[in-house]
Amino acid sequence: MQKNNQSLYLTSAVAAGVVLLIGFLGYQYYSQSKEINMLLEERNYFLKESTASKEALSEATSTINTLEEELINLKEDLNDLADDYRDERNQNKEFEDQIRDLAGTLGDLDKLAKTDEELLQKYSKVYFLNENYIPERLKEIDDKYILEGKNAQFFHARAIDRLEDLLRAAERADYDIKVVSAYRSFDEQTDLKGQHTQVYGSGANAFSADQGYSEHQLGTTVDLTVAEVGGTYESFAQTEAYDWLLKNAHKYGFILSYPEGNNFYVFEPWHWRFVGEDLARDLERNDDTFYDLDQREIDKYLLTLFD
Repeated sequence: MQKNNQSLYLTSAVAAGVVLLIGFLGYQYYSQSKEINMLLEERNYFLKESTASKEALSEATSTINTLEEELINLKEDLNDLADDYRDERNQNKEFEDQIRDLAGTLGDLDKLAKTDEELLQKYSKVYFLNENYIPERLKEIDDKYILEGKNAQFFHARAIDRLEDLLRAAERADYDIKVVSAYRSFDEQTDLKGQHTQVYGSGANAFSADQGYSEHQLGTTVDLTVAEVGGTYESFAQTEAYDWLLKNAHKYGFILSYPEGNNFYVFEPWHWRFVGEDLARDLERNDDTFYDLDQREIDKYLLTLFD
């Protein structure tokens, strides 16, 4: 009986152990199954996310490629616009240059229209100056520059500043050069020629112009001297003041109209004519004389006569 009891006890213990083992194994299986399921869920999640990421990456890559193509196209469009702009700017610059040139031409034409072309014509037995001609405007020369005993003298208003600049420069060089005669009208020249003819007869033609042929009628010519010479004009050539004029008068636009050896009148060291600085300087530089220069060449200086 006791042996049977021990056997029953052993059998029960084994059964209990088996149950416990089954429970433990069941719990282990459940736990591991749960963990596996969780891992499977995580794997599926990551796979799903990975797929989504791949799709997103693919879509982003496609978008980037599209944007790059659009950027390239945009850059090409911008380059085309820049080329068009440069072409348009160059065309506008050419147009502006044309407008500027045209404006300059119109300005020059207007300037020429307002400049008396007679002022650079060759008179003195060459061209006749109309008896009704008078300069556009005359201005009285400051009395301090007039030789004592002479009447008031007048000079072309647009050139009188150059004359006074010349005379002031002479003063600074210690040469007291004076004006004997300046503007003379047609009638005044007629009277003067008559007086010279009465005294010198036909010999007056060698030094005195007929009316209408005198540069003095232009208002841009003066007869100059110094006090020690006075009215003995020929003697002016022996003065230091005359030498100074030869070296400096062109700087102020004045020339000696009738130098030694000219074909019109006797040598007149006293007779100086304003022709503008450009022409006077070029004549000096080229060792030329006004009356030896072709009139067409002289006319080119009309534009800058009073500059």
